Formats: sequence, C-alpha cells, structure tokens
Amino acid sequence: MAAICALAFQFYPGAGSAASAAKGDGICRDVVFAGVQHVVCEISPLQQQHGLRIDLHWKDGETAFGSLGAVERHLTQQGRTPLLTMNAGMYEADLSPVGLFIAGGRTLHPLNTRSGSGNFYMKPNGVFFISGRKAGIMETRAFARSGRKTDLATQSGPLLVMGGKIHPRFQADGDSRKIRNGVGVRKDGTVVFAISRQGISFGQFARLFLYTLHCPDALYLDGSVSQLSQNGAAAREGLGQAETILRKPLGPILSVSIK
Repeated sequence: MAAICALAFQFYPGAGSAASAAKGDGICRDVVFAGVQHVVCEISPLQQQHGLRIDLHWKDGETAFGSLGAVERHLTQQGRTPLLTMNAGMYEADLSPVGLFIAGGRTLHPLNTRSGSGNFYMKPNGVFFISGRKAGIMETRAFARSGRKTDLATQSGPLLVMGGKIHPRFQADGDSRKIRNGVGVRKDGTVVFAISRQGISFGQFARLFLYTLHCPDALYLDGSVSQLSQNGAAAREGLGQAETILRKPLGPILSVSIK
C-alpha cells in the first residue's frame, strides 16, 4: 500500500530485572544493521505468561480503526495499557486486508492464494499466527494444508526468511530503499517485530531478521506506510505533525498490551 511514510518513535529504557522484563518494560530497543537504524520489539513466551498480549485489529463494529491512535484508545477503554502498535499487513483502498485476517479466533477475511503483482504476491508469501501462546510463520499453501486453528493470523508477503533461507528473489542489496516493517519468530517462540527508521532493501531487511535477530522465519508486513507507536504515543494529544501523520489510514493493525 503506497502512502506517506510515517513513524512516531518514543524510547523508554528498559529496566534490568527479570520481573520488569516479564511485565513488558523495555520490550523495544534500537538496532543498527547495514548502517540503518531500526526499532526492534521482542515478546517472549514468558512475557506472554505474565500478561502481555498480542492482538490484531481491523474493525470496531463495521468501521475500520484506521490508525494506531484509534487502536490505542480502544485498548485503554478495555482496561489494557498499549505498549506497542504497528501496521500488520497489506490492505485494499477500503482498508480491508488483502489476505487472511483472524482476530479473537474469528476469520474476518479469507486466505488469499491467488497470483498477482506487487509485494504481497511475491511468492512465497505467508501467514503470521498465534495459537494459544505458540507463535509461528508458515508459507501460505502450507498453512492452508495444515488446517491449523488459530487465535489470530495475518497474511502478507513476501516471506523474508523461511526455514533459515532468505527469499530466493531478493538481491543481496537491491536498489529499492523503503521504510519497511516485519515480524519474525525465533525457535524459542519469541515474537520479534522490527521497523526500519530509514530506507532499506529487501535483502538487507531479510538479513537483519536472519543474522542479527536470529529468526529462521520472518514475514514482510509493509513498506512506505509502515508505522510504529510505543506506550500509547499515537493516542496522546500534543504530538503536532507526528500525531497528524499517524492518523493516515491503515488497514490491519497489531498491538502488544498489558492489563
């Protein structure tokens, strides 16, 4: 989805104790890879056991949330504290997902196995999912064959890394440089979200997940429109131009929150 690139970064240094880590303090950090700064946010199975929850959002009733700030306000109304919100996959002009979208165990948009042009259809593409506290990323057709029941799932493309191998169509460092965001899953079940703060190629972004973030599987979520907000920043007033930009319409949105 092509639109104005928009980011709102606020940094909250993490406390060093295991207890604070379990509560979600400092889940995000700054990482420099290939000369490009990124924000990387990690949620371990232990943190999920201590109340951190990953959710997907698209519509509130019949109306699309459309922004990170709207999702953060929704979470606050539910008595949850937003720690992270980020766009969660590609979408159509009406903000509906291009591919599979499952939230709260309900399939709101079906799996898309068609061929086409654009990043979503750069096969292999795939699905990020969570069943209980188990997270994973699977290639689209493998996911369809599995018959897996999930609590949440979002489909996007291309897969950045699959089974420890970088997407075969990526150049080592192509000419296309965009703000990009994605999700990876480590062997221990840790979910890793990353967004670049400057333009980066597909090949570089894939290597970030494989070699620096140690994710054998990673999925591209989007570029150009990619946004990230920490600790409810998008919902707060007084952010001036950053707040205005963050209200640019988005389709699927993911959140990490705590009660």
